[in-house]
Amino acid sequence: MNSENFSLSEKIVSSSYIRQGSQARRGHEQLIRVLLEQGKCPEEGWSESTIELFLNELAVMDSNNFLGNCGVGEREGRVASSLVARRHYRLIHGIGRSGDIAAIQPKAAGSSLLNKLTNSVVLDIIRQAGVRSASSCFVVPMATGMSLTLCFLTLRHRRPGARYILWPRIDQKSCFKAMVTAGFEPVVIENVLEGDELRTDLEAVQRKIEELGKANILCVHSTTSCFAPRVPDRLEELAVICAKHDIPHVVNNAYGVQSSKCMHLIQQGARVGRIDAFVQSLDKNFMVPVGGAIIAGFDEDFIKEISKMYPGRASASPSLDVLITLLTLGASGYRKLLSERKEMYNHLAKELGTLAQQHGERLLHTPHNPISLAMSLSGLQAHSDQAVTQLGSMLFTRQVSGARVVPLGVEQTVSGHVFRGFMSHAEAYPCPYLNAASAIAITRGDVELCTKRLDKCLKSLRKAASPGASGATAPPSGLEEDQGDAA
Repeated sequence: MNSENFSLSEKIVSSSYIRQGSQARRGHEQLIRVLLEQGKCPEEGWSESTIELFLNELAVMDSNNFLGNCGVGEREGRVASSLVARRHYRLIHGIGRSGDIAAIQPKAAGSSLLNKLTNSVVLDIIRQAGVRSASSCFVVPMATGMSLTLCFLTLRHRRPGARYILWPRIDQKSCFKAMVTAGFEPVVIENVLEGDELRTDLEAVQRKIEELGKANILCVHSTTSCFAPRVPDRLEELAVICAKHDIPHVVNNAYGVQSSKCMHLIQQGARVGRIDAFVQSLDKNFMVPVGGAIIAGFDEDFIKEISKMYPGRASASPSLDVLITLLTLGASGYRKLLSERKEMYNHLAKELGTLAQQHGERLLHTPHNPISLAMSLSGLQAHSDQAVTQLGSMLFTRQVSGARVVPLGVEQTVSGHVFRGFMSHAEAYPCPYLNAASAIAITRGDVELCTKRLDKCLKSLRKAASPGASGATAPPSGLEEDQGDAA
């Protein structure tokens, strides 16, 4: 409805009613106008009716929705199922062109505008979350591991003679495979134990640079968000080392946007040294379906170079999902979730600490990890060799998802590399343990139900292992699914 149509409507319905409806529509349009002007996440979230109005307006700008369109090409936005079309708001053409994921599509102005606005809104949120000097980012329809691969492949053109990637060890398969898939040899830097924490061995990094030669090293591949007792890498120190030796630095920030500490590490690293790109998951940070990531950095030209490395057009679904989500929440709603997550971290630490004490265990002291916590299982291990792995299976079958039970002595081969002590980020961590994380949108109910069920499982296992429990049936063994998944 435009002003002319509203005027015509006054001949059919009372003009006072039409003017009221026109004013209501202008309220929606004003929100859209501010978004287009500023390219930032609105402070307050939009209603679903405003979001749907906006998306429908974008969709009618794409050629597949033109009333008189005659398509005779191989890609004309034809969709057989109306259910599929509605699922995508009839934004069918995707994003980018064959040579550049960020390019404008001549026959899809609406989808192109969606792509540009999403990247702009996401960049605003990244800055608000703590990386204020980030200059550019783009949403890519791949999860974190493949997005890291894209970064490494881009660096190959800048450093064609490089063979190695220096990688402080973190026991997650996809970030390791990302390096191998890109055709490079990961050089695993074992962590050092400081108290309960596993931290970056900076001296080992320096030694490897001297041993291999900086020209042969593609980059340093560091990590922020991770499972305790591993803690975020010493990003500032690594960034200084990279700047000193002119070696690129790529950061796996998989679920770090939700942590002000992780984002501060990236900001500080870029300030005092070198960080070329940092990659984060959409689903872990923004509560959308799996399948997207954000590649961000401080050099706009390099981020554009990465986007041009993506071959072909791409699905618009991840961009659409995150834009809808951020428009729904608004910047204030997202900040509120981040604040609540911090509160839940303290609550989870308190509850796990109390439970650990009751069972003769302890909450490992990992103050440098702002998301994940770890509780020792030494006493449980002493009761039975199988009890630790049985605990993981029991929790999963009791619908406690996300908890990771890490036994001692696991050996795993990933892309030809043998990891001893796999899942513990070290060859010989002193004790088995259980992980739990305070991730975005976790609730007090999640924490209380988890600790309640964990308490029951521990009691059941100890009872089954006690001398007077002959004939007791031990719970099934096994580990929870996805324990080696990264990113």
